[in-house]
Amino acid sequence: MPRYVIHFMKNVLGDNGRQAEVCQRTLEIDASSEGQATELAKRRFCELGALREWSLRADRIQIQGGDFPS
Repeated sequence: MPRYVIHFMKNVLGDNGRQAEVCQRTLEIDASSEGQATELAKRRFCELGALREWSLRADRIQIQGGDFPS
């Protein structure tokens, strides 16, 4: 089963008044498809943060394949 690395990203305003993007959490998920990995990651993100909706702490999700050749 393929492995995906999912980053939950948030736009924040820095001390210098400039916008920056920070990673709120990174999860590794084994799933049969990118869509399934995204849904599983959203659920896990909410469980870990005691949230009802992932978008309360992140603005977007970045997903990439996590399987690397040995």
